[in-house]
Amino acid sequence: MKSLRRNFLKQVGYTAGALGLGSWLGALPAVSARQLRFNPERVRFQSGIEPMVRLIETTPRQELIEVMAKRIQAGASYQEVLAALLLAGVRNVQPRPAVGFKFHSVLVVNSAHLASQASPGSERWLPILWALDYFKSTQLEEEQTSGWKMAAVDEANVPNAINARKAFVHAMDNWDPEAADCAIAGLVRAAGKNELFELFCRYGARDYRSIGHKAIYVANSFRTLECIGWHHAEPVLRSLTFALQNHEGEPNPSKNDLPADQAWRDNQKLVDGISDAWQVGKPDMNATYDLVTTLRQADSNEAARSSIDVLGNSVSPRSIWDAVFLSAGELLMQQPGIIGLHGLTTANALHYAYQTSGDQQTRKLLLLQACSFLPMFRQSARGRGGLKEITLPKLIEDSAGYSKTDSQAEAVAEIFQQVSADRYRAASSLLGYLETGGGPKDVIDTARRLVFAKGRDAHDYKFSSAVLEDFEHLSVECKKPFLAMSVFNLKGALDSDNRLVERVQSALKIGS
Repeated sequence: MKSLRRNFLKQVGYTAGALGLGSWLGALPAVSARQLRFNPERVRFQSGIEPMVRLIETTPRQELIEVMAKRIQAGASYQEVLAALLLAGVRNVQPRPAVGFKFHSVLVVNSAHLASQASPGSERWLPILWALDYFKSTQLEEEQTSGWKMAAVDEANVPNAINARKAFVHAMDNWDPEAADCAIAGLVRAAGKNELFELFCRYGARDYRSIGHKAIYVANSFRTLECIGWHHAEPVLRSLTFALQNHEGEPNPSKNDLPADQAWRDNQKLVDGISDAWQVGKPDMNATYDLVTTLRQADSNEAARSSIDVLGNSVSPRSIWDAVFLSAGELLMQQPGIIGLHGLTTANALHYAYQTSGDQQTRKLLLLQACSFLPMFRQSARGRGGLKEITLPKLIEDSAGYSKTDSQAEAVAEIFQQVSADRYRAASSLLGYLETGGGPKDVIDTARRLVFAKGRDAHDYKFSSAVLEDFEHLSVECKKPFLAMSVFNLKGALDSDNRLVERVQSALKIGS
């Protein structure tokens, strides 16, 4: 086993060079942490972003990485490339018939950006190059199916600054996409980003349709705009508005009592039962684990009521968020795949909105919605069948038999080999490794680099960026089991490579 681990360390390793990234990434300029922050001078006062967007749109997929690498080498900034990628997505891919599927080429942009932020400067271009390639695949899919392109806004019906907010709220409440499109164009020209976020984070959390993608898009779009600049907001928020109006062929929700909207209706009534002193409680791990047990069996209304009871016992909201993340991780163990992973990425988005909102009523609603969504995810998982009887207490119990190895690097190597063969064993080993003093940094760095080298799907980036970020937000006692459960949707060391590294090496003609 030690020989196998050492061989893996040599072949895959935990550095950019060992993963085969360093040789070609060195041909691109490193992205500094400063470039990842918005600099209004970089984009606003140049000739405009349109030429780069058009370049991305019109360059064939098999040529785009080479073309963009040359642009980057010639001085194109990180913000310019990221902005052009997002704008190409919102202009060419519609969030219909559901806010998912092909629309992941838009949803994944912020996840790629988060992966870049968390990476060494020499590696920060790789997630963006991957997302550019992924966009081209979905652009072709849209062209072959609907041929949709974002149309120019109907300026004749754009409300003025005085009436824009009222018009937007009326259109959103009545699920009127045409009126909402005109209204958001007027509102984004008149309102500040904080006012807009307060509106959007509520509409993103109001229904369960598209298994959380609406909340995810709200968080991801505003977070990306923080980097690329607010002057790009209008087309992005028009796309977001269109996405939030999607009711997937059901009757107009404003005129019908539909299951996807039930939690929001209930929680708008329940929220008044939360004390004004709801944030002064203390963290309580017993309350967290009790709530995890409750969420395993509760319906959406019971879940919200249980969280209110916890707050009423002078427990901190943080303990409830801990329970949300641990419950979502437990569901992922029970059914790895599309439902389980979205339980976690939705929790990430709702938590971001909760942290960012300055309105106390909105924050309470977001906390209740996060709890209510978990039973809905569980119900969706049951509908797919094959829900395993694996619980968090069982994982903790089994991890106690872990035998610590001599080398931390070899231990991490063995765990990520196990991910490819037996995810439960890998989760148990990882929790045992962490409980016996193993550091999480090597685990997180390895997980991220394996996504770079082996990720093939938008969910690989969406999931890994979300859970590795959430790890930092959790209480100390929850970090280890949460990270261990995440291996159920991380890449393993023995998974096949995505070939992107080879494509970029070829495009840049390294060594020729």
